[in-house]
Amino acid sequence: MANRQNTEPKITPGRPYPLGATVEDGGVNFSLFSANATGVELLLFDRYDQPEPTQIIPLDPRRNKTFHYWHVFVRGIGDGQVYGYRVRGPYEPEQGFRFNGKKVLLDPYAAVVAYGKNWSRAQACGFMENTQSALKGTVVDLSQYDWEGDQPLGRPMEETIIYEMHVRGFTADPSANVAQPGTYAGVVEKIPYLQSLGVTAVELLPVQQFDEQEVSRLNPLTGEPLRNYWGYAPVAWFAPHLGYASNNDPRRVVDEFRDMVKALHRAGIEVILDVVFNHTAENDHTGPTISFRGLENPAYYMLKSDRRFYRNYSGTGNTVNCNQSVVRHMIRRCLRHWVTDFHIDGFRFDLASVLSRDMDGNPIKDSPILWELETDPVLAGTKLIAEAWDAAGLYQVGSFTGNRWAEWNGRFRDDLRRFVRGGIHTVRDFAWRVTGSFDIFYNKPMFASYRSINYVTCHDGFTLADLVAYNTKHNWANGEYNRDGASENFSWNHGVEGPTDDPRILRLRHRQMKNYMALLLVSRGTPMLLGGDEMGRTQFGNNNAYCQDNEVSWFDWHDLSRNRDLVRFVQGMIAFRKRHPTLTYEHELDSHDPEEALRDMVTFHGVRLGRPDWSAHSHSLAIHLHPAEGDTSIYIIANSYLKTLEFELPNRRWKRVVDTFLDAPDDLVDEEHAPLWEQPVYQAGPRSVVVLVEARE
Repeated sequence: MANRQNTEPKITPGRPYPLGATVEDGGVNFSLFSANATGVELLLFDRYDQPEPTQIIPLDPRRNKTFHYWHVFVRGIGDGQVYGYRVRGPYEPEQGFRFNGKKVLLDPYAAVVAYGKNWSRAQACGFMENTQSALKGTVVDLSQYDWEGDQPLGRPMEETIIYEMHVRGFTADPSANVAQPGTYAGVVEKIPYLQSLGVTAVELLPVQQFDEQEVSRLNPLTGEPLRNYWGYAPVAWFAPHLGYASNNDPRRVVDEFRDMVKALHRAGIEVILDVVFNHTAENDHTGPTISFRGLENPAYYMLKSDRRFYRNYSGTGNTVNCNQSVVRHMIRRCLRHWVTDFHIDGFRFDLASVLSRDMDGNPIKDSPILWELETDPVLAGTKLIAEAWDAAGLYQVGSFTGNRWAEWNGRFRDDLRRFVRGGIHTVRDFAWRVTGSFDIFYNKPMFASYRSINYVTCHDGFTLADLVAYNTKHNWANGEYNRDGASENFSWNHGVEGPTDDPRILRLRHRQMKNYMALLLVSRGTPMLLGGDEMGRTQFGNNNAYCQDNEVSWFDWHDLSRNRDLVRFVQGMIAFRKRHPTLTYEHELDSHDPEEALRDMVTFHGVRLGRPDWSAHSHSLAIHLHPAEGDTSIYIIANSYLKTLEFELPNRRWKRVVDTFLDAPDDLVDEEHAPLWEQPVYQAGPRSVVVLVEARE
């Protein structure tokens, strides 16, 4: 409820800055951008589901407008005030204008979104009045929180191990056994588990307020309703998603989110947000009017030459005009907001190549918004990670703008998968990937291998367990006739599609999962694990579970006991990586030739020393990583062949730490207890990975 005095609020002109609703002494300042609106009304509500506003405040363009900014100061209200806008102007789609005075619009700067069962996406479409069913903003005083000295952790990227996870899916299943399942508070209860794994950062799928109703189909297999589960349908970039709070108090979501961040920081775990600035939930020209479209459509979105329609580089129907000056200001301030008000450590930018397009959609070399984010002093200590492609074919892995951006390395994913499953023409590409993708990133300014975000799986695609159990996607439950999701996954079912009781196949699948994890965690670059892979989480062959808010996507915590051996293996590999700077330190590069520079870091071998087999039908490689100062050499044998191979070893005393062909617990042994291997050769079993470390004197 709003904090009201007995008298009616006093209205004064207010100021154009800052945009949004700002709590000040005695009241709240509201400011809204709209260049072509002819009239604006601020609507005040006591509840988000009222059929009519408690008060309507018309903004006089002579007193309450400065340039393109509409503003007003309202005394006697404060934290908790629910509000929205009606904006009038021309409805001329052929000119790009889609003002609709019947719609209640959400403030794009809203710090919290208030809604419940009242929200109706359907009523936000067309020209019907939707006062009761609209999303509203809530005024929040963000200064009222005790951080207890907490600050972003500032861990170097080269020391980072990322765990990608979905806030709701992490604890929604009853098997999670938490008090508040599917919430920010639920994540807090599972922090000891994250600590036990050894990961140093969680990368959260979108937590900016999104529209779950953006998907409205039924599951054709069960008849149950589907909804947007992943969260790539934003409506308010500044607001934490209310659906992940433990109750529906809009103000409580802010503190519950900050409680989660503070608790993760106390555990030494950074928080990275997957942010979505490339599109919004308003979709194409047939979509709803929620906020941006009804405020200033041509400013916020890229329009086609026929301005009735939207350019679609995101694959969702619209594309945000990220290099328009007002939008650039908004994105920059939004990220500052998450860093200063929520202590966020970094950001992963969904379809970041959209931010590399100009206002007409053309790719540009030096994107203004990307340089502004890279050089912003408030963001100087944050991690910036790009998904360096978009849905219209702009692929920029290795060529993304800037000097500090890290990039999701889709080549690592694909080339590792192709090698491990035994494909042809794979060994040389595999060698590049495991040694930092020199061929891709070497010519970037300020080269560092940690700028390659290495992953085998992520939210988008098969889980690790499904990667070794399915040849093809099984997305029928999504209601899109199995046409959605990637068709080429470089997966292999090892003889049977899906579940099987065949112990031979199960053993091989289990070994292949260890192979993937071992190679990911000894590769140079920044490793990212998909949450649940360490315990063999399955999505039953669905490789695009964006609409599955159910057991398809949720963690089944019974997997923790069913696959304890795999969990132990991943824990051990993470600990191994942390112990060895040889896997993470950055070499000084004296050569402009990537292959020559690589020789200072690594020597490649085959079954014979100094004779790697780069031929098309080769399926094995030995990699001798030269030691960092104070560390030891590491020798990696990767055998994707279907038979045992005998590898000659360099003349050193070695300890065998990893051999995935062996049964647990011999598959991974703590170095202190690892057996000495003093023979001149090592027999690597079929489809296995071996890791040796030079024995210290």
